[in-house]
Amino acid sequence: RVGYIYAEGDGVRQDYHKAFEYAKKGCSGKDAVSCLNLGTSYYNGQGVRQDKSQAKEYYGKACDLGEQNGCKEYAKLNERGIQ
Repeated sequence: RVGYIYAEGDGVRQDYHKAFEYAKKGCSGKDAVSCLNLGTSYYNGQGVRQDKSQAKEYYGKACDLGEQNGCKEYAKLNERGIQ
């Protein structure tokens, strides 16, 4: 959840790099929302180089952990032929 706070910022500044790092830690701890946020970071290239294949992988992990938005995003990328 800390990563989300960094991504949203305080109305003045955002720190996508820190948001990415916290999402990575959370996802490795099997937090579904962190995996979803990590996928979004990769998809948008926020805090990390844009990589839609990595985004799909993390959306899939979020889905596997029960996050329905991860399932939706995974399906969208799958429909677009993202490997």
